Amino acid sequence: MTRTDELRDVPGGRRRTVLISGASIAGPALAFWLNRYGFTVTVVEKAGALREGGYPIDVRGTALDVVRRMGILPRLRDAHIDLRRLTFLNEGGAEVASLAPHTVTGGVAGADLEVRRGALVDALYAAVRDDVEFLFDDSIGTLDQHRHGVDVTFHRGGSRTFDLVVGADGLHSHTRGLVFGAEERFHRYLGYCFAGFTLPNTFGLVRETTMWNAPGRAAVLYAVGDEDDVHGFLTFARPQPPLDAFRNPEAQRSLVEGVFADAEWEVPGMMAAMRTADDLFFDVVSQIRMPRWADGRVALVGDAAYAPSFLTGQGSSLALVGAYMLAGSLAAERDHTAAFAAYERDSRAFVTLNQDLVGTGDALLFPTTARALEERNALLRGLAATPPAVEGRPAHAALALPEFTPTAALSSDRTDV
Repeated sequence: MTRTDELRDVPGGRRRTVLISGASIAGPALAFWLNRYGFTVTVVEKAGALREGGYPIDVRGTALDVVRRMGILPRLRDAHIDLRRLTFLNEGGAEVASLAPHTVTGGVAGADLEVRRGALVDALYAAVRDDVEFLFDDSIGTLDQHRHGVDVTFHRGGSRTFDLVVGADGLHSHTRGLVFGAEERFHRYLGYCFAGFTLPNTFGLVRETTMWNAPGRAAVLYAVGDEDDVHGFLTFARPQPPLDAFRNPEAQRSLVEGVFADAEWEVPGMMAAMRTADDLFFDVVSQIRMPRWADGRVALVGDAAYAPSFLTGQGSSLALVGAYMLAGSLAAERDHTAAFAAYERDSRAFVTLNQDLVGTGDALLFPTTARALEERNALLRGLAATPPAVEGRPAHAALALPEFTPTAALSSDRTDV
């Protein structure tokens, strides 16, 4: 008999209910662990189905231990991209250096994972879909906290009451906005914008990435296999975020074309492909920094609470680790206030350490001046000649996962918010 079956048999026992907003990475991972600990879990997702595809993501360090404990590591190993080469080009398109990817990322060859985002999402969903309620094509309309729970109305109609609500709905979290206030209070713009899209692989690239740089600008072609398409990224520095372009794809395309109008190499063809791409994704490079991750009966996890930006390569890993830590804290503490405090106490140092990686990430990948770019190129040539030795415990492995003793899945007598 499983722990969940045992809880169903407890006379008078009521399993605590949790609503999770977001079915990307943090949401299903949290649902998995909460269900494992005996909670009744519902996940609401505004998209009509799982969001497949997407650019490749990393699973490294402590997050590898999370997916190992979930039992999905073999499936992710099978989906590993095994990127072979990372090549940097100068403004004229000549090669600066060609390196093993982990030399630049700080990862561990043969241990870390790089998979399509959709492969991780599919693995997480498959691990929990039979045990958790999923509500697709819907989202939270309103939240009303009180002594006995959280009253939730949904955009598609209807209302329900849950013991707890968790926002796992990304960088621009709607749940965070409802409970904690406007995103501007927590948004830390890092000075870059990017446009991502797919385009035909007419470049002969196979499991490799090529990056063209000019001061303040970069163009990237990313081939995850020997397929017909590649991922294209156009990244550029900008002192202030282009707020007027966020909801206007035509303005986004015009902005990018203006920035890269005189660029060489394959950039003109990339811009032509961007003009007709049906999967254009435009955003700013930024982080979410919050003084607290919970308010009453509502908490945040993953990018909604502490997005580190793609400059760190740690967004997915922080989501997986944060989900494990939050679920374990809720399982170990019957009082949700104590549980949320433990989650933050035991996770914040790890989160901050990884967010602070941008101090080296932006200078290496996207220098904004000619001098900084030449210094970066000299560093890359040195790395190509002599890869650096790994010293100490890297940021992505700085947290050793604790073991949690589940004692609190049943409803408590406490009714204070």
